[in-house]
Formats: sequence, C-alpha cells, structure tokens
Amino acid sequence: MEEFFRQLADEAPRWNFIWMYEERQQGKILSGIWMTIKLSIACVIFSVVIGVIGAWLQGAQSRILRAIVQGYIQFFRNTPPFVQLLFFYFALGQFTPTYSPDGWLEVPVITNVGWAIISLSFFAGAFNVEIFRAGIEAVPESTVEASESLGFSRLQTYRYVVLPLAFRVCLPALNNNLVNLVKTTTQAFAIAVPELLYQSVTIWNDFPSAQNPTMLLLFTVYILLVAVLVFGMHRWERSMRIPGYGQ
Repeated sequence: MEEFFRQLADEAPRWNFIWMYEERQQGKILSGIWMTIKLSIACVIFSVVIGVIGAWLQGAQSRILRAIVQGYIQFFRNTPPFVQLLFFYFALGQFTPTYSPDGWLEVPVITNVGWAIISLSFFAGAFNVEIFRAGIEAVPESTVEASESLGFSRLQTYRYVVLPLAFRVCLPALNNNLVNLVKTTTQAFAIAVPELLYQSVTIWNDFPSAQNPTMLLLFTVYILLVAVLVFGMHRWERSMRIPGYGQ
C-alpha cells in the first residue's frame, strides 16, 4: 500500500498522499484527528450542561440571575464565535495564572486547548439555553402543577419531570446545534490548537503537493464525525420518543 502511494506521488505530483507512507506525517494526522475528537466531545458535553443549567436559571425568581443569563445569551449569540475565541485567548488569557514546572518556563494554567473548549462551549451553550427553554415551555403546565402537588421542589420538578420531557421535544434542534459546534471546532486552528486542520496546514506548508489529498481527508473526517453524531442523536431521539407526545 505504501509503495502504491509513493508511485502515485511520482506520477501525479498534485496528489501526494504523504501521510500514507511517511510515518511522521501520519502521526500528525492521527494526533490531529484524536485532538479534534477530544475537543468535539468536551465542547458538546459542556455546552449541553450550560444549556441545561441556563434554562433552569431562566425560570429563577431572582431578576438578577435572569438578567445575567439573558446577558450571556445576547453576548454569545450576537458576536462571531471566531472573535469570541480570540477574545478569550488573547484578552482574558493575559490574566490567567501561570506556574513553572521546571523553575524557568512559565506555563499558563489554562492552555490554548482549554480556552478553545471554554469559548466554543459558551458559544454553543447560549443557543442550547434557548433550545432547552423552548422544550421546557412545551411541557404542559398541568404536568408541573401535578409534580408540585406531590411535594416536589422546583429543582426536583425540573430534574425528574420537566427536563426529561423537554429533552424529547428539543432533541432535533439540539442535534442541529451540536453538529454546527463540531464543525466550528476548526476555528481552534487560530490559537494553534493542534487539531486536524492545524496539523493538515503544517503538512501542506512543508509539502505543497499534499494539499489536495489532505484537504480531501479533512472533508472525509468531518463528514464521518458529523455522521456519527447525527446517527447517535437520532438513535437517542427514537429511544426517548413517547407516542403522541411532542409530534
């Protein structure tokens, strides 16, 4: 197989699949894919948690809490995620505490990967808050009143009654937002997070003949990642479906 791609690179210089026969470039691609997967999983989990908590706080009795959540939503929904990423890393990153593992080099507590996760999670979380809010509003008021009449607190009602039902309603919209989030992780390239796009650029900067096949690999990997996410979300949606509810 390696010999085939070496011969292809000689015969068709614009299609140099160098990462198929050179171990160092192959390592870059594999590490980039692994970083992309880890970044996507972390952002998906944190953004969903932010959405769940934010939707609950939107119904809080405190006006201050509601105003904070609304301000957060407006800020992250009305500014570009790329600008947010740069702001978090270059502006807020200046105030990040550092530590020195060897007594010489100062290392920030939050790395570029950490800032990418924080920024992208908050961005997608703002949309998730509104998605969960719409799902919560679809839950019949009589259901909430019934749980309260059984002695459930507001938190218990939200956790055991409202949220499970709201999830069933908002899963399609949540699916779309999480798909967009996975695709948006490519923007972490701007702050040198070694995900797949970053590693791909380093390869075709050193080997311009590898640009076309590496770009093809990028498209293929992201199509597969999104396909896996969509498949999993659809399976989850079908398993949670209640006949006659939320249709």
